Amino acid sequence: MTMGFDDLIVGGQLRVGTGYCAPIKEGDYKINGSGHMEGPVVVGLGSKIKLGAVGGDPDDAGDAGNAGTPPANLMVTRCYNNDKDCFSTAIKRTLQTEGNVRINGDDGTPWALNINGNQEIKGNTQTANGLYVTGGSSVNSVYIEGDLFVTGDIDGGNKGRLAARFGVADGLGKVFDIPHPTKGKGYRLSHACIEGPEVGVYFRGRLRRGKEIFLPSYWKGLVHTDSITVQLQPIGAHQDIIVKRWDDDKIYLQSNGGLPIDCFYHVYGERKDINPLHVEYEGETWEDYPDPNHRNFDPLDPKRNLLDERYRGPRNTVTM
Repeated sequence: MTMGFDDLIVGGQLRVGTGYCAPIKEGDYKINGSGHMEGPVVVGLGSKIKLGAVGGDPDDAGDAGNAGTPPANLMVTRCYNNDKDCFSTAIKRTLQTEGNVRINGDDGTPWALNINGNQEIKGNTQTANGLYVTGGSSVNSVYIEGDLFVTGDIDGGNKGRLAARFGVADGLGKVFDIPHPTKGKGYRLSHACIEGPEVGVYFRGRLRRGKEIFLPSYWKGLVHTDSITVQLQPIGAHQDIIVKRWDDDKIYLQSNGGLPIDCFYHVYGERKDINPLHVEYEGETWEDYPDPNHRNFDPLDPKRNLLDERYRGPRNTVTM
């Protein structure tokens, strides 16, 4: 049976369907002004909703016509009301909510929330996060295919599979891997950093017809002078070169008989702008490292102090 009304005002409850609906209650406890529809329900223009396969997945491609499966229990389209007082063309949004929204997904589809198109999320001061996402049993909590533009900071948190990746990365060598510079397509080149029990730097070059190796000017503020070591390799002939002394500015050399010096040199030093490396320590993971400042990866954090005396250990290389 079909009935038509110009206006319908319901002062109590509006029910479409059968059965008891606990959220709106009934009898003496019913909530006036509430409603219940079993669904499916369409708000907007129904012809804009494409039906899926008959009795099958509503996300299947194509339109099965009048016999197909509705894609959702609540379907909302743009406003197509042609009433002269509606101004439907000026209504740009399909759905707007005032207040909070919670979505609890289930196994009906792979996604609790599937968005095709642009989105903008603005947080407030009520919670710490404008958007908080937790993963289910799938591989990724968030999967992005395409570009991601972020104007603020990104913190990976080193959790889950990322934590395992961090552990492996700390155990592996620190490498670069590039296309091979001479063999061409189909070949690559991989190198790893030299590692040792200190946070060290080096300076190398060739000295010709001189007796002093001038260190970079910034070494005064970067390197412990009493950690410096020097390696010399004479060129062309034996020269019996020795290191007489050094300071934070120069390395002073001397050759047998005062002959002109021609040699390669490597100068090494331990950095003094951070605490010495704790080479051996008690712990189960890298997070047990004695200095918490080394676990703070935010260089802009004012609380990070890489020279914190509370966690300073013994120097690793002392040569004076």
